[in-house]
Amino acid sequence: MTTASTRPTVRDVVFVDGVRTPFGKARPDGLYAGTRADDLAVKTVRELLRRHPELPPERIDEVAIAATTQQGDQGLTLGRSVAVLSGLPKTVPGYAIDRMCAGAMTAVTTTASGIMAGMQDVALAGGVEHMGHHPMGFDADPNPRFLTERLVEGDALVMGATAENLHDRFPHLTKERADAYGVQSQARYAKALADGNITPDLVPVAVRSELGWGLATADELPAPARRPRPSRTSRPRSGRAVA
Repeated sequence: MTTASTRPTVRDVVFVDGVRTPFGKARPDGLYAGTRADDLAVKTVRELLRRHPELPPERIDEVAIAATTQQGDQGLTLGRSVAVLSGLPKTVPGYAIDRMCAGAMTAVTTTASGIMAGMQDVALAGGVEHMGHHPMGFDADPNPRFLTERLVEGDALVMGATAENLHDRFPHLTKERADAYGVQSQARYAKALADGNITPDLVPVAVRSELGWGLATADELPAPARRPRPSRTSRPRSGRAVA
């Protein structure tokens, strides 16, 4: 019989390090148009191993990688395939997670729970989403019962409609506030970049385009000079709440 004095205790979990590739635009001619999604994940794993030579690769107990569209270069059980492609011993297991936008966070919390419970000691967790290769909702085939049985609204898979629904439920979330938040976000990014808080986390990636080979070393997306657009001249793509 397990008593309070013999019951296993929950262990502390420590976040050791984290890196990412530079962000690229989600379109066919974006920064990573000629780069595979799984190769992006491989770059981050290899960089973590390079930064921590004190960690024997065979000590890694699990690799969890998330993606929403798990097909093509984002398929084949990403955690396992990325582990093998990264050069980890074939004894290191891995798995994939799909929880939409919360996938990578779920990969972190799931592996952390395993460490906390004593099931593993060291784990790698993260996510990848190549929306230039796999646009939102690409090749999705929702079961028709969702609509015929009215399990969800007809616009449940439309992100713009979701923004409208949020505005209707919370009218104080106006387009003007969304625009201002976007500008504030760009300003915060610019300050973090200037303060040296962005670049140390980035992993350079070799990229290929029609012009030849290059090296991605910075995010493709920042627009620090952006200003709110006057509401009377701007036309939201889906309605009131989209900046």
